[in-house]
Amino acid sequence: MSYRGRFAPSPTGPLHAGSLVAALASWLDARAHGGAWLVRIEDVDTPRCIPGADQLILQQLAACGLESDEPVVWQSARGAGYQAALDRLIAQGDVFPCACSRQDIERALLANGTPRERHQAAVYPGTCRPENGGLRGRAPRAWRFRVPDGAPVRWHDRRLGPQSQDVAATVGDFILRRADGLWAYQLAVVVDDAAQGITHVVRGEDLADNTPRQILLQRALGLPTPQYLHTPLVRGDNGEKLSKQNGAQALDLSDPLAALNAAARALGLSPRTGTVASALKDWSRAWAGSAP
Repeated sequence: MSYRGRFAPSPTGPLHAGSLVAALASWLDARAHGGAWLVRIEDVDTPRCIPGADQLILQQLAACGLESDEPVVWQSARGAGYQAALDRLIAQGDVFPCACSRQDIERALLANGTPRERHQAAVYPGTCRPENGGLRGRAPRAWRFRVPDGAPVRWHDRRLGPQSQDVAATVGDFILRRADGLWAYQLAVVVDDAAQGITHVVRGEDLADNTPRQILLQRALGLPTPQYLHTPLVRGDNGEKLSKQNGAQALDLSDPLAALNAAARALGLSPRTGTVASALKDWSRAWAGSAP
């Protein structure tokens, strides 16, 4: 099976130092395995997308010598594929319509004696599951995936090692199509990884807890599960991870090699002098000799 990797940024702003680490790691992993590296623009959450950010991201990647081996894919053009996947899950009984607002969920958790912990997402209590009464005459707002009860999802991360998560206990039934009609990230990424034949996913560690939900969807849809590697997070001086939500600054690409050297150091690679092309070639060899 030929290696196929990808970098999938959201166009909610330009790339920052943390996102360049993920981009470089995924590119190096593909090159070290003699595989293809793809870029996919994950723009399904349209209210958060900034006009022109997608093209800026592609320009930033190109300045760093990181260009997709195949035409770039935009998720906003992939709605038919997501609908087909949802239709299959509906036919299989793996999803159900949900009428709950966030306030409804909070009240249900409080009534059950399991209120949401501060700074943590609420675990959906199963209010609209058919066996719990379903919609009860209310209008559906979203579609949720029915998380199987029982054994936790187990997988192996190439950097972090064996991983396990009880999705039913920590997340609950999760949304695939939102109340505003937009597609949820979990469904879109699973459908697109399969459609593009992705065999290896290299991304930031902040996305690791999404993996078990994606594995559940892959199993339900009869899709292959890629190998996963989650890279170390880049943190600012305040200890918080660099992210657009935390106000991370856009990459300064007046010197692309300097930006790449910083990303390489975060991945445990030695900085290089010379050209961007020669540095990428050297790092590819180093990655091939040390990558998990």
